[in-house]
Amino acid sequence: MKHAASSILIIGALTQPLWAAGEPVIDVYKSPTCGCCGKWVDYLKANGFKVRAHDTANVASHKSRLGVPSGLGSCHTAEVNGYLVEGHVPAKDIRRLLKEKPEARGLVVPAMPAGSPGMEQGNRKDRYDVLLVKQDGKTQIYSRY
Repeated sequence: MKHAASSILIIGALTQPLWAAGEPVIDVYKSPTCGCCGKWVDYLKANGFKVRAHDTANVASHKSRLGVPSGLGSCHTAEVNGYLVEGHVPAKDIRRLLKEKPEARGLVVPAMPAGSPGMEQGNRKDRYDVLLVKQDGKTQIYSRY
């Protein structure tokens, strides 16, 4: 009987989503009427993240609270493990941020570039940069697409 219970626990552990084994939760603050924000949330979930989407009429308050630099905003703002994630940031960059743990505010993809996650528009893919926002608000290129 002891072996059967152990087997059930092992099988249960193997069938848990990736985030259950320590994957952080991403809190996304978005307008309830923005379709691309919902697509980005779906994209994150499809890439193994646990996401809590918060519909709000005041996304700007979260941008301010998390320190999104002026002029680098997008349509939604997220927070994960104390980092800001602004706009249509790819999942692999979020994973890299969480692995490297730089002393920074977080990542931003300014505006809403076509072809970025959640902004798919057929074959159109605009070039864009993911920027690392340092503690002092200055930025540097983190990734290029």
